[in-house]
Amino acid sequence: MRVKVLGSGTSSGVPVIGCRCPVCTSADTRNRRTRSSVAVQYDGKTILIDTSTDLRQQALDNDLQRVDAVLFTHAHADHLHGIDELRIFNLCLLKTIPCYAGREVAERINAYFKYIFQPEQGGSFRPYLELREIDGPFIVEKREVIPVPLLHGQMPIFGYRIGGFAYLTDVSEIPKESWDLLQDLDLLILDALRPKPHPTHFSLQQALDVAKRLSPKRTAFTHISHLIEHDSTSKQLPEGVELAFDGMVFEL
Repeated sequence: MRVKVLGSGTSSGVPVIGCRCPVCTSADTRNRRTRSSVAVQYDGKTILIDTSTDLRQQALDNDLQRVDAVLFTHAHADHLHGIDELRIFNLCLLKTIPCYAGREVAERINAYFKYIFQPEQGGSFRPYLELREIDGPFIVEKREVIPVPLLHGQMPIFGYRIGGFAYLTDVSEIPKESWDLLQDLDLLILDALRPKPHPTHFSLQQALDVAKRLSPKRTAFTHISHLIEHDSTSKQLPEGVELAFDGMVFEL
């Protein structure tokens, strides 16, 4: 299984529009972060986690030629509003793409993008998607996917585990019942927004505490703001922990 980081940035992306801070003006390409998303690839298939606002550019930058299914963590714009770009993958595969989400997230997606799921006759070219509500483990392309309940501030959302890989973005708290779902990981990709605490995201130190408690073989932090500089921060991280960057690839 291969995990490719398509985007590692927070909702504004990095550089932030109009900002002239050292990170936003950095020449280090690892400080250029599109909105958070990953592609999980196995058996010739590609499973996308979230359709970020930057999906088109991410697909071009990473030579993403197919999307066989999508897992949605939650319905915030930076994780959802690239959904229209999926129509090109319909043409590539000549099939409807299944999209998995919790009930409330599925309802929001259906409402936000009525033109996709409740099309009008003679409407414009749209993605062909099938929303599938989930509330427990399910199978995608012959592999089990385990939704991991999380809290994003007061909002219940899902992370996902596939085999030895877990993806937990936009998380401020891991509920008690979810810790058992995250044992014996080979790779954990985890939210770490900024150095200071935040009401809806893990800070860098909180993410380090989670990594220490779970002790996966490898941890990478994502959903990173312009308050974290890649190189200087990386030098301070413990062994086995690193900052994700756009285009980063993990082989499991």
